[in-house]
Amino acid sequence: MGRSYIVDEAVGPYLSELASCKSKAFVTGLLIGQCSQQKDYVLIAVRTPPKEEKSESNTSYHSDLSHIDEEWITAHATQVSRMLPGGLLVLGVFVIAVPELAKEIQNTLRKLVFSVEKSLAKKRLWNISEEDVSDRVTLHLCSTTKKILCRTYNMQDPKSPAKPADWKYQNGLSSSWLSLDCTINANIHIPLPVTLANHDLEKNTRVGLVRWAKQIEEAVFLINGQVKEEDTDLLEGQKKFARGNMSSSSQSLDVRVLMQLSRNSSSRSTATVQVCSGSINLKGALKCKAYIHNNKPKVKDAVKALKRDIINTLSDRCEILFEDLIINETLGEKNSEREYHTLPCRVFAPIAGSTVLFCDYKFGDESAEEIQDRFLEMLDQAVQAEDLHAAEEMHIVEVSPPKELQDNVQQKRLTKEMLLLKLHQNIGMVVAVAVAVSAAAFSFNYFSD
Repeated sequence: MGRSYIVDEAVGPYLSELASCKSKAFVTGLLIGQCSQQKDYVLIAVRTPPKEEKSESNTSYHSDLSHIDEEWITAHATQVSRMLPGGLLVLGVFVIAVPELAKEIQNTLRKLVFSVEKSLAKKRLWNISEEDVSDRVTLHLCSTTKKILCRTYNMQDPKSPAKPADWKYQNGLSSSWLSLDCTINANIHIPLPVTLANHDLEKNTRVGLVRWAKQIEEAVFLINGQVKEEDTDLLEGQKKFARGNMSSSSQSLDVRVLMQLSRNSSSRSTATVQVCSGSINLKGALKCKAYIHNNKPKVKDAVKALKRDIINTLSDRCEILFEDLIINETLGEKNSEREYHTLPCRVFAPIAGSTVLFCDYKFGDESAEEIQDRFLEMLDQAVQAEDLHAAEEMHIVEVSPPKELQDNVQQKRLTKEMLLLKLHQNIGMVVAVAVAVSAAAFSFNYFSD
């Protein structure tokens, strides 16, 4: 028996509209939703945005799938994954194609879904658990007959055979989902090795975030002020309240995160002394949000979704900051002893008439129109300016001292200071030896007399 996919009813008309486009032989896109042990839920489908090229071949009618840009599709999946709150992920890919391409479509879909999952796995700072669903879905819609072929592949098996899956539409799929909200204060200190090069700054930051992510994994989560057992019902003790509110809107649960020090003594036994040239400090409050389906949700599933949102949102912000610094060529312009950067702020917005909020990241000088354009380009959804809700956050990245961000003049000056320091240390050693010799001579003469 294959997996079942419960799909929001709005996805059907969206796919049909894409299929009605006669200027293209095929259309590709992503399926966004949530996994569970029993079934998966598809909230929205998002077409791949057109790639802007000067070549006229980009706008011509292609009659074969060899023109599908795998790299462009995986890059789109990476961008979309940043806009997803906890609990949501890229479930798979779809292709809408004319009947003439039916023979080669399945091989293309298989290649795409594995490529997308591989690309997304590279950026994760958390590990897949045994309870995580490893199946991802592919959907083939014939633009002429409107026939749907839904199949799944096991991402942990590169030779996985295609398995049939059910595709069922449901009205108002996410209208009664549960949301979990929390604010966590981050103060992360990341040492920079003395051998660090400019291009390794982002890599070293990621290593520091991996250590912090492990602390998040081990943290204690209080749901509405209570510690609950992992396997218990998320709404246990709140069922009467929940039933009265499920029909109108999603229920929100307040979560507090208690960080705890590791008690694993074995981790201390492997500690080493590392020579560092400076450090990176990440400071600020993170507004985090996760969603969970209301089909007998477990505490462990809800907490896992929120943990991953906490980890993902800080990791994504750092990636976006480094990308912005590289694009604007501001990496290495400052020569101060400390350099400060502001991480982008999280902005939430509802899409497709759903109560589930998606997000984007906004720098201080960006306008609401720019955020709206990104929602339209990445998710193919129009968002009103009044529906954008920026989280009240402060995020500061402090690099001190910025040896990795200095120019050659500053590097030479710092090297000179180090040489002077070393020379002073050597002079101190000479003076110390001279004092020791004088003391020994004095003692010898004193006792001889």
